[in-house]
Amino acid sequence: MPGSPGEREESLDVIQRELTAFARRARAAAARLHPELPLVSYTLLAHIEDQQGCRATDLAAHYMLDKSTVSRQIGALEKLGLVERHPDPDDHRIQVLHPTEAGTQALAATQASRRAAYQERLADWTAEDLTRFAAYLLRYNATGDTPQT
Repeated sequence: MPGSPGEREESLDVIQRELTAFARRARAAAARLHPELPLVSYTLLAHIEDQQGCRATDLAAHYMLDKSTVSRQIGALEKLGLVERHPDPDDHRIQVLHPTEAGTQALAATQASRRAAYQERLADWTAEDLTRFAAYLLRYNATGDTPQT
């Protein structure tokens, strides 16, 4: 791998610091866009919509969260009227979570605002820069999906 060990360490320190700043900014933006909806709840709601419904245990496994954490978040989403439960058509003992109409609308409004914020922040980036950045993010996140042994 190119670069000296010192250069790699320095780059890793910068990456860690900047990803932490990115996460803080994402939490703050989520709080501004939907004050009653913490980032974790928003993320779970978005995943439920993206999957066109899923079980709470699937959410816990996907995000590597404790089931009680997911249960609290889902309870909050239900209380806000953003998620509802339906029996699984194949096994009525299983409850599948689905966004309500209000949940879908909240996601759409939030996603439009987020997209506008990204467009503004990245306005002076070239198409090549954006393509490269997107590829790096995909590569980084794909690596994180591989279980560590």
